[in-house]
Amino acid sequence: MEQYKQEFIEFMVDCNVLRFGEFTLKSGRKSPFFMNAGLYVTGAQLEKLGEYYAKAIHDNYGDDFDVLFGPAYKGIPLSVATTMAYHRLYGKEAKDHGDAGILLGSPIKDGDKVVIIEDVTTSGKSIEETFPIIQAQGDVTIKGLMVSLNRMERGKGEKSALVEIQEKYGFPANAIV
Repeated sequence: MEQYKQEFIEFMVDCNVLRFGEFTLKSGRKSPFFMNAGLYVTGAQLEKLGEYYAKAIHDNYGDDFDVLFGPAYKGIPLSVATTMAYHRLYGKEAKDHGDAGILLGSPIKDGDKVVIIEDVTTSGKSIEETFPIIQAQGDVTIKGLMVSLNRMERGKGEKSALVEIQEKYGFPANAIV
């Protein structure tokens, strides 16, 4: 495991974002852990979170993208923090977007290559809502999805949600850890 991935797990625990115990998820499933990205509450935490996303995106997609798209609501600060960190670490100026019924930031245009970023994917429902919004903006290529944590949860069928996303939409779905 890459060093930053181990550090990220420790960071989530230190920020009280990743908790262990017995939890019932929205899906009704039981889980031995729970992750809530809404608990990153300080500027220092968001700055560090952006760095972890930037490193994972760089490892998985390099610089071959134009837009970081974070669906509302948690995806908006994720896209801003990640864009800032990516620029600082790699010198690339990516556009950032969030979705609140309309696109925020500069519009996505034909030819753009998009990386979607989310806090966590459990069932894939958010991507079902986000994918058409992005596709409606023009002839864009979705390079992939990056989430903080792969819950390894079953999607709508027997496979994990991230595998189902890859198969259904034809782009890679990755997690920092």
